[in-house]
Amino acid sequence: MSGDAQEAAVDLVVAGAGGGLAGALRAAQAGLSVLVVDPDEQFLRGNNTSMSTAMVPGAGSRWQREAGIEDSPERFVADIAAKTHGTADPALAAALARISAPLVEWLADEAGLPLSLVTDFAYPGHSVHRLHTVEGRHGSTLLRHLYDRVRSAPGIDLLVPARLIDVERGAGGEVTGAVVEDPGGHRETIPTRAVLLATNGYGADRELVARHLPEIAAADYHGGQFSRGDGLRIGLRHGARAAYLDAYQGHAALARRSRTLVGWATIMHGAIMVDRDGRRFGDETTGYSEYAAALAARPEARGWIVLDRRVHDLCLPFTDFRQTVDAGALVWADDLDTLARRTGCDPAALKESIAGQAAQAGGSADRDAFGRTFFEEPLRAPYAAVEVIPALFHTQGGLAVDGDARVLTEDGSPVPGLFASGGAAHGISGHGAGGYLAGNGLLPALGLAWQAATALSHTHTHAERHEHS
Repeated sequence: MSGDAQEAAVDLVVAGAGGGLAGALRAAQAGLSVLVVDPDEQFLRGNNTSMSTAMVPGAGSRWQREAGIEDSPERFVADIAAKTHGTADPALAAALARISAPLVEWLADEAGLPLSLVTDFAYPGHSVHRLHTVEGRHGSTLLRHLYDRVRSAPGIDLLVPARLIDVERGAGGEVTGAVVEDPGGHRETIPTRAVLLATNGYGADRELVARHLPEIAAADYHGGQFSRGDGLRIGLRHGARAAYLDAYQGHAALARRSRTLVGWATIMHGAIMVDRDGRRFGDETTGYSEYAAALAARPEARGWIVLDRRVHDLCLPFTDFRQTVDAGALVWADDLDTLARRTGCDPAALKESIAGQAAQAGGSADRDAFGRTFFEEPLRAPYAAVEVIPALFHTQGGLAVDGDARVLTEDGSPVPGLFASGGAAHGISGHGAGGYLAGNGLLPALGLAWQAATALSHTHTHAERHEHS
């Protein structure tokens, strides 16, 4: 086991060096001692935070005010309720919406993230522009900034590679230690008064995925290899309650050839998706998560995103899209007959799909057969197509938590000193894939970690006052 952990007890052990780093930094700023453990030596590019598009919602942020955008936590909660058809946990949704703007401002001011507001297009389900991101719009950049701040912060040690396998509790049920294991199987117990489970969900455990997410179980998993449900199992072992285990973020735009993310910005700028025969099969703008299941249900679970040079150029700010282009995953053609031949699509079906898009975008058609209302501009030659497959990105259900990220038991009482964030906690996407809003992964990952540290620091301050009274 390598790292610079100390023998002495720490105030907080953070299991997971993704969004959990926000909690580590927040706790250290409050004067707490922190140890971060992670089993992945390549976590800076191998976990789900690093693989994200770095979109963090902030309802009522200063960037929105500067842009003249009116937003509020209440409006955000209403959007969550609408997207999830009222199935999301209203208390957790309200808590995360309430801290979303303070969170993004803290990320910029205290964590040093160069954030900006995304205004070039609207993500499905968000009624206003409220997503904030970094240059390149890639989670690896976001995570690198957090990591650099963590490494320079006094009071934070890292132990990598090391995997949290359990927590120890005292006679009163409170957390007293974190049991960690190195790759060689050596175990040690680190005395601590709190543990934050920031280990992500169970997307890498195919058995759990098959049990809880059968509709997407055959799809490619595109997430961290250590997202094996460790946090879920540890919590359940200590009497915690699980919730929304059928919730997940899927994606219908994983390039088959390069296994890189094409990105839904293509769709929102006017691209369409067709199946292997060249036929559209739904309203693509409903959301990339639920469209993964729709694509999985098509013949051979394959399709094509069809775009043009304008859409291509508009999507270049996204690192994921540039990687897809650089990998040679796009097929170009000067006309639709050539595109049909190069993709294997039926020429008549492909032409009908493109003609329908052009008619809708040009305003010469009354209503799209699938209910799509926005196509931006007609697609024009030269055309490009990229073959896509459905993917599971991460699970959205986990241990039941309250607004302070405290893990809850079956009777609703918290397990003293045990917190969960991100995919280890139940999220705000309701059930299935249809309730996922862009940012629903990073907001609980960063926000609940941030809240856990805040709650722990308040407890620490109260205890100190009590000792000196």
